[in-house]
Amino acid sequence: MVDHEAETPAGTAVVDAPATEGRSVIALSPADSVLARVRSGLPEFTGALQRVAEQVLADPSAAARATIVELAERSGTSPATVTRFCRAMGFEGYADLRLGIAAETGRARSAGWTIDIGREIQPGDPLDRVLGQIMAADTRAMHDTATLLDLREVERAAHAVAGASRVNIFGASGSALVGEELQFSLHRIGVPAWAWTDVHNGLASAALMRAGDVAMGISHSGQTRETIEMLAEAGSHGATTVALTSFPRSPLAELADIVLITATQATTFRPDALSARHPQLVVLDLLYIAVAQRTHDRAHAAFQRTAQAVDGHKAAKEVRHA
Repeated sequence: MVDHEAETPAGTAVVDAPATEGRSVIALSPADSVLARVRSGLPEFTGALQRVAEQVLADPSAAARATIVELAERSGTSPATVTRFCRAMGFEGYADLRLGIAAETGRARSAGWTIDIGREIQPGDPLDRVLGQIMAADTRAMHDTATLLDLREVERAAHAVAGASRVNIFGASGSALVGEELQFSLHRIGVPAWAWTDVHNGLASAALMRAGDVAMGISHSGQTRETIEMLAEAGSHGATTVALTSFPRSPLAELADIVLITATQATTFRPDALSARHPQLVVLDLLYIAVAQRTHDRAHAAFQRTAQAVDGHKAAKEVRHA
């Protein structure tokens, strides 16, 4: 049984102070997922601001209907704190926050994303209900990831990988499994890539990296010490560093040259670190395709050769089972 990566939320704590003090205001465009932004920024808040964020995430529909006084009462804070929270999230006031949440929850209901999200899976639940909850949570996480992901960062990462003489991928436990998927995909199109899970071997490989190489660290929380150490070692030798994480202000993200952000939607038996798996795979699949596009002729030839190399085994398997 895999000992999945047990990670805790990352980020630098922010005290209950004016939004312009101690943290940057989160810029939002109309297409941004408000709830995904709140979720990714939650670890940075402490005290009253954190209670407001938790209340919004606990019942977004109720928050969209509540007055500023009602939200303050439900979160055990004050209207002034709610206003500071709105400004920290990039809104001019509470009315804008309510509209943003209402629009998002309305889209989610129309798409069926809200079915059973947040509901605990009970031991006696039938599998059709469990399947519906998993699908709803994963669909929401994919949507939020697409909203949070900066495609310019993906472009930068793809350009760096496409021209790299060596790609090292670092991760621990569950994140290591995701890294191995990327390594396999890149290897099939002729990109020299290695996935490292042992910190000693990873550090030794990172120490041999140089300018023109690419190192990627994968960690949902961005706080996995071994992954941070390996990425830092690679960066100190001139390699371009890439972080894949759910927390843009985590230590891993702060260390990297390029940051790719994912979102999560936890369910019973699948905490954040586990529910991050599918969004991570989607982002890495996008990166892989982008690299293949930029190395089309080389990638196509390599893929054909690698496919032909295993064709004999596929044919032999078919004969044995005929």
